[in-house]
Amino acid sequence: MYPLIRPRRLRSNEAIRTLVRETIISPSDFLVPLFVVEGKGIKEEIPSMPNYYRLSLDNLTKEVKELWNMGLRSVLLFVKVPDNLKDNKGSEALNENGLMQLAIKTVKNACPEMLVMTDVALDPYSSYGHDGIVADGEILNDESVEVLAEMSVSHANAGADFVAPSDMMDGRILSIREALEDEGYLNTGIMAYSAKYASAFYGPFRDALDSAPVDIKNVPKDKNTYQMDFANRFEAIRETQMDIDEGADIVMVKPGLCYLDIVREIKNEVDVPVAVYQVSGEYAMVKAAAEKGWLDHDAVMMEQLTAIKRAGANIIASYFAKDAVKLLG
Repeated sequence: MYPLIRPRRLRSNEAIRTLVRETIISPSDFLVPLFVVEGKGIKEEIPSMPNYYRLSLDNLTKEVKELWNMGLRSVLLFVKVPDNLKDNKGSEALNENGLMQLAIKTVKNACPEMLVMTDVALDPYSSYGHDGIVADGEILNDESVEVLAEMSVSHANAGADFVAPSDMMDGRILSIREALEDEGYLNTGIMAYSAKYASAFYGPFRDALDSAPVDIKNVPKDKNTYQMDFANRFEAIRETQMDIDEGADIVMVKPGLCYLDIVREIKNEVDVPVAVYQVSGEYAMVKAAAEKGWLDHDAVMMEQLTAIKRAGANIIASYFAKDAVKLLG
């Protein structure tokens, strides 16, 4: 005799599948990364990230208005800094009229209600391509944290709603929180890159910002001494809890697909929102395979995004945000 319970009844047509679907993707899930460059009239496609662009401030204005009209309400800003403004201490990061500070003001002027998050790390400003100050073959932790805290205050001065430290220096969340509080920015949030792994999936992003570590003597050739070992699991929980204890409002796992087990572990352990960054390499692989005709772009994109949310993400930082929202209608 066949069983009384038949799960296939709930899969028999699209109407019932939609009605009982457990995980729903919507525009409000997305945080949109944007790359900003000096100049005017620039909308420059990134070769390793098809259909994604570096934007000058005038085109940034157009982009955020389009995003808002699509129902996308949050952006994460990154800047590509000219080589002549880079040094080992990231001095340009503290320029109140620097590109990041101007980008924040541009977004807020164009769309005051848009939530603006900003990348806080030294690598775009570093002549060595590292997230901290380099000395004698090492990345200095405490000295770097001092600069990160100053950078965060500068971003808050410009109007940022959240700062997003992506550096993985020890203790930086507490230092940033204290610096913001000292300057009266009690409501400026921190989204901590809490479990950021030393991943091979970041390559296209580093192309976009020209921020890869340089290969010269006495400079580490990778970021393994501060980003997490991708073989580790429990370390991610410990790092995340430390960031929460130090004042993080949102925590992040980066990259996405290869780390969904970590997302679920952290989601089960913490009571703050969890963000996931679906990184440039993940984006580029889907685009490349789709161009070859090997994958159905839209189907794979939505399956991946749904998997990220299903794993526990409250927020998805993704280069697919516009593509996904267009598909959602």
